[in-house]
Amino acid sequence: MRYLILSDIHANIDAFEAVLDHAKGSWDRVLVLGDLVGYGAEPNAVVDRIKALDAESVIRGNHDKAASGIDDGSAFNYVARTAALWTGTQLTPENLAYVRELPVGPVEIDSLTEICHGAPFDEDHYIFDGSDAGRAFRAARHPLCLFGHTHLPAVFKLIDGALEGHAIDSIRDAVIPLQRGARYLINVGSIGQPRDADPRAAYGVLDDEAREVRTFRVPYPIERAQQRILDAGLPPSLAQRLAFGR
Repeated sequence: MRYLILSDIHANIDAFEAVLDHAKGSWDRVLVLGDLVGYGAEPNAVVDRIKALDAESVIRGNHDKAASGIDDGSAFNYVARTAALWTGTQLTPENLAYVRELPVGPVEIDSLTEICHGAPFDEDHYIFDGSDAGRAFRAARHPLCLFGHTHLPAVFKLIDGALEGHAIDSIRDAVIPLQRGARYLINVGSIGQPRDADPRAAYGVLDDEAREVRTFRVPYPIERAQQRILDAGLPPSLAQRLAFGR
């Protein structure tokens, strides 16, 4: 089975459509790791596109919670909270209900894989370093846990008690073999708002038979996404950062 891994789309329909076009024919089922909305200017278009994919599993992120009223966004900075509140006013009743009802991670996909937004022990926790990864490995129940939230492509590996971790090189497509006897935490990066200084959209494909995860970067019309943000009256910084991948 080949799973298309989508994370942190953040209402960026231009990046999302570019990813779906690039990934065409390379997947059988879809996994969405949360934050469908927030920051970007096209929340309904993104939610509609997700629903049309008939995904195997879609879980919520912290921006989905804030936009749908589950969380008040008080922990967000001003720009993020402004975007979340705006998103809540823009979503159609049907899409607002869809986002509000997204399940909490972690969710089991099969005997190999589980997915979460932040971490398997806390959906809102960021996995940045070895300390975070150690806690996540203790909480995870499967050899592979796919996560998002940080917008930073990274892989952590635990084998024979030794923990390794590194950023995924964005210069070229990467292949991460899943060694038997090892456990993995993998973040394929963000579609809608990358933060590793590469503005291209990021996604991945898990092939559970080949036991590997492939990661990809895809250019998209950033200027169009920026203009949508400005036309919506959202904070200009949300448009500006897209060009820098920060």
